[in-house]
This record gives sequence, C-alpha cells and structure tokens, in this order.
Amino acid sequence: MTKNPGTKERLIESARFLFWERGFAGTSMADLLAHSQVNSGSFYHFFESKEALLRAVLETYVQALRPVVIDPAFASAREPVERIFAILEGYRGRILQTDCKYGCPLGRLALEIDPENRPAHDLISQNFTGWIGAVRECVDQMKLPAGTDSEALATYVLAVMEGGVMLSRSYGSVEPFDRTIAQLREHFRLLLAVRA
Repeated sequence: MTKNPGTKERLIESARFLFWERGFAGTSMADLLAHSQVNSGSFYHFFESKEALLRAVLETYVQALRPVVIDPAFASAREPVERIFAILEGYRGRILQTDCKYGCPLGRLALEIDPENRPAHDLISQNFTGWIGAVRECVDQMKLPAGTDSEALATYVLAVMEGGVMLSRSYGSVEPFDRTIAQLREHFRLLLAVRA
C-alpha cells in the first residue's frame, strides 16, 4: 500500500511539476495551492516564500540525480561510452513523453531564474556538477588520447544535451536532439579511434 505524501511533500511535488511545465514565473501561488490541494496557511507553515519552495525543489533534484538518472542508465550499459549515451537516451525519452514541450527542468530554471538569486543558482550548479561528475566517471574509464581534458569533455556532453533539449523544445521535434547526439557519438568515435 502506498503511503499518501504529507503536505510538504505534496507542495514540493506540485512545484516540481508546475515549474517544469510552466516555469517558475508562470506558476502562481494559486496554481501551487490548487495543484497540491493545500491552503495558504499550510504553505507558509513549511515555506516562507515561493523562492524557498523553489530551493526545496532544487534540493530534491540534487538528491535524485544519482538514483533516478545516473544509476538506471549505468545499469543498462556496460561500456563507459554507452553509459553516457544511456543517460542521454533518458532525456530523449522525456522529450518524447512530453511531446517536445517541457525540456530539462533544470535547464529551464537556469535560464529563467534571476542571476542575482545565488542560492537557487548554487543548487542548479550543484546538480550540473553532479551530472558532469557522473559523465566524467565514464570518460576516465575510456582509453582516450593523452592530454584529453576529461572534465571539459564531460562538461561538453552536458552542453550538448542541454542544447539539444532546448532545440527540440523550440522546434517541437526530437530531430534536433537526435542530430546533436549523433554528432556527439561521432566525436567520441573519433577520440576513441586515435587510440585504436
């Protein structure tokens, strides 16, 4: 039997969905309260503001990165390079599930949240750092040319993924994502061929 989530968890879950679907600015307090079926008094018992709820949402992304995104992808592939592409395939699946509408929730928030909101951006960057670190684990296991900067290469993979997701959302098609990932695969093929 599934336990019903508590009020705080419902607020966080509703915010995670609504911020992904509508963006932070596009989600009103009324939207949050209606979606979570929580009254304003209960909201302010747990969160001092919508920004505090945003930080709680971002913390859940940091905590969920490994068990929800990375570990399942790593379990589905043995070769380090294929583990990277398994992570990327997960994003492709999300693009298709949402009919190319919503994109990466963190990428969306990174672009939308005011740059002066350092607490939120620090949490977004923690997630990106964790993502890059997971990809770097794979890169470090590959036989790449001497002098390859594995941190830069892992960061490049993140940039390709975020760019591909953004393009697919703009075009309303998964094709731009597929093209960027195909080019990334070719990049890895050429790097690995140097040592073959």
